[in-house]
Amino acid sequence: MSATFGGRSGRRGKLSQWLLGRRPKEAAADDDGGREALLLGAAAAGLPLAPAAHPAPGYRCSCDRVGCPTPARHPVSFAWQTQSTTDRAQIERWARHQPQANFITATGMTHDVLDVPLQAGRETLERLLGSGIEVGPVAESDDGRMLFFTLTRGTPEDEDEWWPCELDCHPETMDEHPGLRWHCRGSYVLVPPARLPGDDGQRVRWVRGPEHPLPDPLSLLEVLTDACGRYADHPGTAWPMRH
Repeated sequence: MSATFGGRSGRRGKLSQWLLGRRPKEAAADDDGGREALLLGAAAAGLPLAPAAHPAPGYRCSCDRVGCPTPARHPVSFAWQTQSTTDRAQIERWARHQPQANFITATGMTHDVLDVPLQAGRETLERLLGSGIEVGPVAESDDGRMLFFTLTRGTPEDEDEWWPCELDCHPETMDEHPGLRWHCRGSYVLVPPARLPGDDGQRVRWVRGPEHPLPDPLSLLEVLTDACGRYADHPGTAWPMRH
């Protein structure tokens, strides 16, 4: 998917229309027939994958855990970090032998994920693309989150600089980074195409595919935290664009 939408005049309106709906080609690629191709595309871009649970009838999970707290959103193996791979043959075997499975991608190896509320993410994406700033792969989840895929920060020499994925769970960080989760070492996210629990066909899908180069996370962080802060202060409000 291109980040270019004609000339600068009228670009904001075109971007808004694009962000609010899926184009026919994307919708077709997100069905079961395109599942394996999308997974192989993610692996070819360097995202290590492993099988995950999938929805069961009702708001339930395919795993055996009673009252699973994250239905259809977690790996099936406790060894998911070592199991995660970009090997094409292995991913093909998993996809064909587990046709209903979702897949996760392990973060902190080659990539991190900045995970934000959907409204804040849409505003940020429109601002970045409208300003000509490089944005990497972006996924959207129907349960209200947007995922920005970036290069990993790895393990900085100063461990105080490393932010765990639980960033938004600690009260002392909530005011500074409301609603932001930085998935890095030891974490994972669902990779498109993925199905979520419920009877309304909720999914996780690409907004910008993994063919886009991964950016440095710090190049996106200021805009994302600004949008998240305004989202926390005024949830449900349509904000004016700021450049």
